[in-house]
Amino acid sequence: MKIKRRDHTVPSLNLASLPDLIFTVLFFFMIVTHMRNVTPRVQYETPEGTEVAKLPSNQPHLYIYVGSESPLRIQVNNLLVEPEQLASAIESEKMSLPVADRQRLTALVKADRHVPMAAIMQIKQALREANIPRITYSATRKSTPKSQISK
Repeated sequence: MKIKRRDHTVPSLNLASLPDLIFTVLFFFMIVTHMRNVTPRVQYETPEGTEVAKLPSNQPHLYIYVGSESPLRIQVNNLLVEPEQLASAIESEKMSLPVADRQRLTALVKADRHVPMAAIMQIKQALREANIPRITYSATRKSTPKSQISK
């Protein structure tokens, strides 16, 4: 009796669902990734704080960066301004928002730890003139020394 051997061939790989998988992963990363709207052009060293909390991301923010260079450099969103032009720059950034967002606007001040308090007071005064009552200051969480950690 003669035994027939069958040729075993590897079936071809079905690639029909591969584009669906790729677009699903692409949409996932597009949704999860946070895009930065404002690029800081001012160098600053964030101060440390003890009471640090996260900001809600659903509110509109006005970013104000303050560097510690000798001529004081202030950046309002993406615009570098002189301290004398600060109030008008804040007002123009506020007016560029929709009317509903103007009432909920929060100013986020990211200042260098060595900026004089007079500059911070000048920023607060300009925000008060622009009728922006909510001000948040950026800080990193202060680390406690190992000797103070209880066992």
